[in-house]
Amino acid sequence: MSDSEQDPIFAGGGFGTVPGLAVKIMDLSGANGSDPVEVVRGFDTIAHANAFARRYVRDSVDRCRTRGMDASAVLEAWFAWGEDAEVTGAGDDAWKSATEIHDFAARRATDAEERNWRVLDPRRDGDDEEEEE
Repeated sequence: MSDSEQDPIFAGGGFGTVPGLAVKIMDLSGANGSDPVEVVRGFDTIAHANAFARRYVRDSVDRCRTRGMDASAVLEAWFAWGEDAEVTGAGDDAWKSATEIHDFAARRATDAEERNWRVLDPRRDGDDEEEEE
């Protein structure tokens, strides 16, 4: 893909490049206390970090869902065993799971891309470079 065709999530436009962006992955079961399970760094734009966090949480919610569960049961399962993602370094522009978690619980993702956080993982870029060498 050429620079002129670059995905807007990765482009410098819109929210612009912001140093220090990170996404904290939080274990809601409490097994890790209040510390994140991991901190993902390497995001250049707020849109990229937000999209990664949103998809990560969407995937976590759907992994907690089993056949026949209503929205409240899905939320209960997610809060007991799921993982949340917190965008740091984006101020008021940071995506927050609280804004969409009830919608995520009410309906299963219909498009696999809604859950595909791996394609947005900035750690993947380093793996691609190693493969080319």
